[in-house]
Amino acid sequence: MPSGSRSEPGPAVPSARISTLPAVAVFLLVKVRPSAVPWLLMRLVRGPRALRGVDGLRFCRVLGSGQGGGFVLRPGLDHGGLFLLFDDEPQAEAFIARSPLVAAYRAHADECLVAMLRASACKGSWAGQSMAVTAIARPGEPVAALTRGAVRPSRAWSFWRHAAPSQRALGSATGCRLAAGLGEAPVFRQATFSVWDDVASMEAYARHGAHRQASASAAREGHFGESMFVRFVPLWIQGRWQGRTHG
Repeated sequence: MPSGSRSEPGPAVPSARISTLPAVAVFLLVKVRPSAVPWLLMRLVRGPRALRGVDGLRFCRVLGSGQGGGFVLRPGLDHGGLFLLFDDEPQAEAFIARSPLVAAYRAHADECLVAMLRASACKGSWAGQSMAVTAIARPGEPVAALTRGAVRPSRAWSFWRHAAPSQRALGSATGCRLAAGLGEAPVFRQATFSVWDDVASMEAYARHGAHRQASASAAREGHFGESMFVRFVPLWIQGRWQGRTHG
């Protein structure tokens, strides 16, 4: 999915139905050992039910990934992730430090990365939920981006035709520290999470080449029934992803 564009289409959800949630976000990315693939698949089957009752948790999604952790049609059965929103930073920190689920992800992992972030910009919604903007992205400092969309079935072929070249370019984009392709469901409910050296690097990728073409196609052809683009200020990022250590 295109990552970092300002031209993502807005949500189809009526604005009166969109609620704004706190913007202390946690991303967990994982690549599990081959023997742990069944365990990871069960996390997808159970979904958010395993996170009921977590203090301060307001929104959560259990996510799969493409092969190699990328944004491709072929599923990566050994890659996955979590996206969560908390009321405040202490509750997010407590979950990361004490949650049995996070400990289990780490115990099964070949690679595991955790990031805590605050939103500096948000457009659109995810399942009728938007995010409060509580941070300021400063020039020259790292920035992260989440682009999520529910692809209309009638537009799936066009979406993937334009998304694939954009994602290939993302992997080699100047200033991209980390990129992951994620999804709630194959083909139709997709997301990209990326981390950049600075805003200038992210916008340079977003405004040129294959990504610019993908964004224009999405807007022109109405690829998404609902979409959300969030720009984040990373509070911290720790762990390992696709062979690179962060934090």
